[in-house]
Amino acid sequence: MNIMDTLIWLVNFPVSHAYAMVFIAGFSLMGLAGFAFRGVGGTSSRLTAVREREGLPEAGRTGGLCVAAARVQRLGFRVLAVIMLAGLVLGILALTGVPVSRGYIHDHGVPTTGTVDGDWVTFSTPGGETYTLESNFFSPALHPDSSAWLPSDAPVVVRYLPAHPQAFVIDTTQLPE
Repeated sequence: MNIMDTLIWLVNFPVSHAYAMVFIAGFSLMGLAGFAFRGVGGTSSRLTAVREREGLPEAGRTGGLCVAAARVQRLGFRVLAVIMLAGLVLGILALTGVPVSRGYIHDHGVPTTGTVDGDWVTFSTPGGETYTLESNFFSPALHPDSSAWLPSDAPVVVRYLPAHPQAFVIDTTQLPE
C-alpha cells in the first residue's frame, strides 16, 4: 500500500464533506479547547480556590495517579483539537474551490466508467466491486474544472485510488458533450 495514497485518502474525507466538516470542527473546537487548556487539580482547581477564599479546610489532596491521568487526558484533547483544526482548514479550502486532494487523485487514479444520479456517483472497479459514493453540491468531486456541468444518467470517467476507492474524482476533461 502506498503511504501517499493513504494520506490523500485521509485528507479527502474532510475535503469531500467540506460543508459538514466546517460546522462540526468549528463547534467541537470550542469544547475541545476548553478541555485541553484547563488547569489540572492542585492550586488551579476552582474548588480549591473557593475553599481558600472561604477559609474552609482543604479537601484531600489529589493523588499523583489522578494528576498524571488528567495530564494524559489534556494531551488527548489537544491532539483532537489539532485534528479538528486541520479538518476545519481543509473544509474551508475545499469550500473556496482549492483542489486539496483532487489533483493527486486525478493524476494517480485509475480510470473507470461510472454514472451520476443526483449527488451520487456509481462506479465499478475491475475487481467487480461497485461503489456508490456522494459527490455533494458544496464540494463536488470534479477535477480539473470544479464548476463543470454533469449530465444525469450519462456515463462519466471516474478516477479513484486503487487501494482506497472512496477517494475519487470525476474527470471533467472527458465529459460527454
